[in-house]
Amino acid sequence: MSWRASPGDPGSQGGDPGSQGGDPGSQGSDPGTRGGDPGSQGSDPGAWAGHARGSRGYRRLIAALACAGVATFAQLYSPQALLPRLSGELAVSPADAALTVSLATLGLALAVLPWSFVADRAGRLAAMRTGIIAATLLGLAGPLAPTFESLLVLRLLEGVALGAVPAIAIAYLSEEVARAHAAVAAGTYIAGTTVGGLAGRLVAGPVADALGWRAGVIAVSLLGAAAAVGFILLAPASRGFSPVARSGRGVGAAARDVVVHLADQLRSGRLLMLYAQAFVLMGAFVAVYNYLGFRLEGSPFHLPASVTSLVFLAYLSGTASSGFAARLSLRLGRRAVAVASTAAMAAGAVVLAADQLPAVLAGLVLFTAGFFGAHGIASGWTGALAPGGRAQAASLYNLGYYGGSSVLGWAGGLAFHAWGWQALALGIAATALTTAAASSAVHRAER
Repeated sequence: MSWRASPGDPGSQGGDPGSQGGDPGSQGSDPGTRGGDPGSQGSDPGAWAGHARGSRGYRRLIAALACAGVATFAQLYSPQALLPRLSGELAVSPADAALTVSLATLGLALAVLPWSFVADRAGRLAAMRTGIIAATLLGLAGPLAPTFESLLVLRLLEGVALGAVPAIAIAYLSEEVARAHAAVAAGTYIAGTTVGGLAGRLVAGPVADALGWRAGVIAVSLLGAAAAVGFILLAPASRGFSPVARSGRGVGAAARDVVVHLADQLRSGRLLMLYAQAFVLMGAFVAVYNYLGFRLEGSPFHLPASVTSLVFLAYLSGTASSGFAARLSLRLGRRAVAVASTAAMAAGAVVLAADQLPAVLAGLVLFTAGFFGAHGIASGWTGALAPGGRAQAASLYNLGYYGGSSVLGWAGGLAFHAWGWQALALGIAATALTTAAASSAVHRAER
């Protein structure tokens, strides 16, 4: 039973942090007014080196993507805080109530690749605006659903709409931020996604306790709407985007182009390692948050549910670690920081096996910080290594990420029920260490 799941907030593939020294930029100017269609910029993308860190355009872009992260992940995961109330008020089982989360996640996973191709033609900003606005409207409609089944349909569609941001955000960032500063920018965006996921859970729960689950959902949707407005107003027009030309060759030719784009991303062993890392580490992360509540409510802790829900606050360690790991990678390289972050995740999992509550909480903080550090580096690395089709590379990373959440998060429950919490925690530690070793071996090109 996975209705206490707490997936990490994914969304975030690819800025190229580069290892280029020196500030490329004299790009301190604002790239343009708000809301320009990214597909219609007159500047030559080949001559655009990106916004330098500290410039007005850079600050606006980072703020806009932070808003996008909040709008997306607050709405995606907020029902996790409402599952017991949903189950009781709608007279459905806990597993059925959890479909309000899992169907939204499924919709997002299925949508990331289509959104990436839409963005290649319509423009990054146009696609993200469309997705965020549609998701906010669907989120507001959810509490008005007359039946539980219609609520699930709305959540599935909301997930499809929300897929626009994780599918496109880092491709946009990679094209608009100076190469030497893209790692920091990607880490900042990852931090925004963790804040969004945490905010949705923390807002929905107290409001629902006071006014019911429908009010909790509406409160989060209003938060998402405010963040969506911030994104639309702040995001600078694209200057590094070059739209894919319409060939007019028909559906079959377009389908062949899709296959070619995806095949390009799957020929690189290093990209495959990043996709596998996303699958494994996200699956391990979700498994811990799925079953930690059961562990804390059972022997030897016997904590009430109102206390165990506060474990979501450990996400704040991920908010800090993703940005810190990105900055550290500028000095030490991505390989070293990714491996160290994954090893920290493994160490946290070992500590989680303890029977002392302070040790468990400390282990959770370390585990969460390590995960988001590794995720932030890997997501940025995806865009840097992609031979072309950055949006597709980002989408494949997301497929691995959400696939791990679904498959390994569920499989972790089998281990938990069969062998107990310690076996699950130590198995996750061994898996993380194996992933760290494999990553170190595959990414030998950057030490």
